[in-house]
Amino acid sequence: MGESRSSKYFAKNEEARRKKNEYNTEYHSTPERKRYRAALNKLNRKKGKKGDGKDMSHKADGSIRLETEGVNRARNGKGGRKRLG
Repeated sequence: MGESRSSKYFAKNEEARRKKNEYNTEYHSTPERKRYRAALNKLNRKKGKKGDGKDMSHKADGSIRLETEGVNRARNGKGGRKRLG
């Protein structure tokens, strides 16, 4: 498991983890989420994305473009990295 506060919380609280997983299963099973996931998978296939070191980056205006993994994942400050621009 990860080391975030929420990760530690759900690791310690079995009932909360069960409830969260139950909600996530229901949410990701909705037709809207399935269509969204299918559209992203289709885009990844179209771009030939597999092991090329790039991610599909979601921009603020709703568009999606190719971007290196490091730049895309660092933008939101994940993993203790500083936020970019």
